[in-house]
Amino acid sequence: MLIDLESIEAKHVHPILTQTVIPRPVAWVLSQNPGDDYNLAPYSFFTVVTGKPPILMVSVGKKPSDSSFKDTRVNIEARKQFVVHIGSRSQAQAMTESSRHLDHGQSELDRLDMKLVQEEGWPLPRVEGCLVAFYCELREVIEMGDTPQSLVFGNIKKVFVDDQVASINDQGRYVIDAKGIDPISRLGGSEYGTLGDILNVPRPD
Repeated sequence: MLIDLESIEAKHVHPILTQTVIPRPVAWVLSQNPGDDYNLAPYSFFTVVTGKPPILMVSVGKKPSDSSFKDTRVNIEARKQFVVHIGSRSQAQAMTESSRHLDHGQSELDRLDMKLVQEEGWPLPRVEGCLVAFYCELREVIEMGDTPQSLVFGNIKKVFVDDQVASINDQGRYVIDAKGIDPISRLGGSEYGTLGDILNVPRPD
């Protein structure tokens, strides 16, 4: 089957992409609402972009109800800082619940049984129980596509990695235990992927 994307309706293109570009890591993004509470939302169009300087990108769509910008973009543009978490298998239900569309300024955390942890030296907290969190500052926002999507680029300033999944080897290199993180990844529809067997294939010299 060869699918010509230009010959089908746009609404059918998205599910093709999300069911074939798999698995996709999920950015669970915390940003500050206009008040003192926080927005928390998952995005699977997400990746790291460069290592020097360390930059990540989260692609944020628009609200389906009125095509306005989602709170994540609005909050990040207004206050610049945000925290990207890597969620684990045990948090799949909470992560999915946090994708619910709420009015601007209403916190998803009010509906979730989750606590926040304040890290010294950073204005925003992280979600307790997430073993990895990236503390980011807004670099720039680029709009792309017909809708359009907001490509939010963040400078990664600090990375939290829980001690139970992090170590330093004899060469002084950080080693992160992927299975210990037990991350969930996005597939198509309502499906998520988890880590099964991990292949170790050495790179060529």
